[in-house]
Amino acid sequence: MIPVTEFRQFSEQQPAFRVLKPWWDVFTDYLSVAMLMIGVFGCTLQVMQDKIICLPKRISMANQTLLLNATAEPAPEPPLPAPAQTSPAPGVNEMKGLKTNLDIQQYSFINQMCYERALHWYAKYFPYLVLIHTLVFMLCSNFWFKFPGSSSKIEHFISILGKCFDSPWTTRALSEVSGENPEEKDKKKNTLNKPNLNMLVTEDNSGKTQPLKSVPEKLVVDKPTAGALDKKEGEQAKALFEKVKKFRLHVEEGDLLYSMYVRQTVLKVLKFLIIIVYNSALVSKVQFTVSCNVDIQDMTGYKHFSCSHTMAHLFSKLSFCYLSLVSVYGLTCLYTLYWLFYRSLKEYSFEYVRQETGIDDIPDVKNDFSFMLHMIDQYDPLYSKRFAVFLSEVSENKLKQLNLNNEWTPDKLRQRLQTNSSNRLELQLFMLSGLPDTIFEVAELQSLRLEIINNVTIPASIAQLEDLQELALYQCSLKIHSAATSFLKENLKVLRVKFDDNRELPHWLYCLRNLEELHLTGSLSPDVSKNITLDSLRELKSLKTLSLRSNFTKIPQCIVDVSSHLQKLYIHNDGTKLVMLNNLKKMTNLTELELVHCDLERIPHAVFSLVNLQELDLKENNLKSIEEILSFQHLHKLTCLKLWHNGIPYIPEHIKKLKSLERLYFSHNKIEVLPSHLFLCNKLRFLDLSYNDIRFIPPEVGVLQSLQYFSITCNKVENLPDELYFCKKLKTLKIGKNSLSLLSPKIANLVLLTHLDLKGNHFESLPAELGSCKALKRSGLIVEDALFETLPSEVREKMKVE
Repeated sequence: MIPVTEFRQFSEQQPAFRVLKPWWDVFTDYLSVAMLMIGVFGCTLQVMQDKIICLPKRISMANQTLLLNATAEPAPEPPLPAPAQTSPAPGVNEMKGLKTNLDIQQYSFINQMCYERALHWYAKYFPYLVLIHTLVFMLCSNFWFKFPGSSSKIEHFISILGKCFDSPWTTRALSEVSGENPEEKDKKKNTLNKPNLNMLVTEDNSGKTQPLKSVPEKLVVDKPTAGALDKKEGEQAKALFEKVKKFRLHVEEGDLLYSMYVRQTVLKVLKFLIIIVYNSALVSKVQFTVSCNVDIQDMTGYKHFSCSHTMAHLFSKLSFCYLSLVSVYGLTCLYTLYWLFYRSLKEYSFEYVRQETGIDDIPDVKNDFSFMLHMIDQYDPLYSKRFAVFLSEVSENKLKQLNLNNEWTPDKLRQRLQTNSSNRLELQLFMLSGLPDTIFEVAELQSLRLEIINNVTIPASIAQLEDLQELALYQCSLKIHSAATSFLKENLKVLRVKFDDNRELPHWLYCLRNLEELHLTGSLSPDVSKNITLDSLRELKSLKTLSLRSNFTKIPQCIVDVSSHLQKLYIHNDGTKLVMLNNLKKMTNLTELELVHCDLERIPHAVFSLVNLQELDLKENNLKSIEEILSFQHLHKLTCLKLWHNGIPYIPEHIKKLKSLERLYFSHNKIEVLPSHLFLCNKLRFLDLSYNDIRFIPPEVGVLQSLQYFSITCNKVENLPDELYFCKKLKTLKIGKNSLSLLSPKIANLVLLTHLDLKGNHFESLPAELGSCKALKRSGLIVEDALFETLPSEVREKMKVE
């Protein structure tokens, strides 16, 4: 007999695929097996047993005459001879039938001829038809599991589904939102029937399969606490989130799986209708007695036979049984069609999951992704619920936070602490996915610098950092808890923000009433119609320093709001022309002012109203004339003037009026002549004239008895006046990259000299008197090695000793 297992390949599928088989598919699979057994059983009988048995018919003379007239056959069929009348032996009754004088070969020939000519085709091929139809049903039911375009999606989905179901993060997330502790969950689990989940298997990279166990069961046995999620499990869950995102984007693009399932179901319904129609009409053709009329009289002596179809009775019963199974199968398929078209299977809503779990941001899905989830629900709705955790951004953010906390331990953060320029302990974090909660355990932290960290919230726990005074946010899109705002309002002294769009400019900076320094870098505009504007700083009552790196065309009104207490204002305008400066006049308390790269052509008149100004920096502008410098004489507190990196061709003589100047920067200009009046500013301690076209240094330079720093690097000076060496307080002298050929021995007068730059001149030797500059060491002497060797050996050795 043919074993049914030989037909497994027609319906064989991966065990994991059973989660995509609803009850009707499972039911029809069992019906297919029953129909397959009917077909195999009938075929086996058809092959192994005699199909038909025939005997010649005995025809009366009247019938024979009629038959001869009807057929016009000249040779009449002889009547069967009458049995001989013999006297039976005394006491013996012998039973005898009609003699046919046919041998076994003739009977076999008659049976075969009558089977082929007289038996109806339905009675002959019924078991084969059953077998073929059943195989078609089985192929239709499982074709979408075999077709390459659909099977790949299904395999990927089942793999991800199993991992999501088995992930400890799923149970942790559901536990947090449900508010249940593990003991309560354990009691509930023992009172409820557990779903049959152990049969689901997932394939790993090595090709092996492993059973997927119930996650709640694992948590009770292996992990009694919901919070015990180690680093490896966290990374695996993080990878699952990425896989789910990519799979969702891929599967939601089309509806291949839905279309294939509908088509194979429609095909099964059509097949069912065809089978019912023609089987109902032909089942009556299966008869036990069959009349056979074949013209084989030359070989057998007969042409009319009466035959018995040995399996007619059995086939008749099997056909009714088969029709019953097909009817049930067809009705099940009709229900499937009703389910496919009545329900909206191309959309799947997680509303019940959102209500049950409290995770409100689980998105609804569509197309093939939706269809597979509907199919999963027919198997066990628990799968969709646990899978939904990996569609939630809230859940993903919690996982990222957990992974961050595992990666950035308090000890690791303490190792990254450094002292910044403000002498504060600073922690710098760059391009993280969030803000580790462990930061708030580093109580000694004074300055926190965050770069390119987006979509995170500063929690209330920042209040644990009692020493925190400085916060830097560079291209960070952050939210802040209300309690954290209160803490920063009271404790934050310095805030640095670098932004590219409005989301990165924190709105809560306007309420930091104890803030002393505010540094903003980004594209700002006083025009409300622009994207990014700076609101009023009126609430910043303690603000003393304001630095703006932007592209203003006029001084914004927000600066005027803090003019009463603002002391330092730094504006770096990135080359945008700053036109309207009248608002500067209101800032009478300014002590330091920087207007850098503002495309200024003249010194702004508004500056001359700042009577408390001590330092003015007009670097990288387009100044061509500084005749207005005379007005600085009214600024009696002005000690530092920086006019470097401009196009100034000369220095006006009335610079002598600036008696209070102590530091003067004229580097990177186009100055050719130094007026002697410059050196009447006898309080100068710092004078930078480097990178100009100066050829001559006036001897009046010797008047500057307080001079400590003097630089004429990269000019065209050929000689230094001896009066320069009268400036005995000089500590730094930079005369490199000039045309000097001789260094005066009077250099010995500069006993406080610590830095001397001679490189790039035409010296042939150095005077031995350099040895009298006791503070000058080899590291502070910038000169060619060959020129250094011209010094006496004892001088060289003395300089090399640090």
